[in-house]
Amino acid sequence: MATSEMAELRRGIGQLRQCLGALRSRYGDAPVVRRLANDLDRLDIDADEFEVSHPMPVQQGAKDRTDVIVVPDTPYDESLWVGADDEGVGGYHGERS
Repeated sequence: MATSEMAELRRGIGQLRQCLGALRSRYGDAPVVRRLANDLDRLDIDADEFEVSHPMPVQQGAKDRTDVIVVPDTPYDESLWVGADDEGVGGYHGERS
C-alpha cells in the first residue's frame, strides 16, 4: 500500500477512535460500545500487520477468466430432489423413502 494510502487509513482509524470516544462518553461501557472498541482495536492491529507484511499489489489489466464458473439460469431437473429432505424444514413433501 502506498504511503498516502496508509496515511489515509491511519487518519480514518483516528477519526473512528474519536467517534468511539464520544460514544463511550455518552453511553459508557455498554456492550455495543465495547464491541465497537474491540473492532477498532482489531482494525488497528490489521493495519499494523499490513504495513509489516508488504503484500503484493494486484496486477491491473486483463483478468484471468479461467476461474469463472458459469451457472445456468435454467431450472434444475426435479428428479435430483426426489427423496431429499429440506434441511431444517422437515421432510421433503414429495415421494417418501
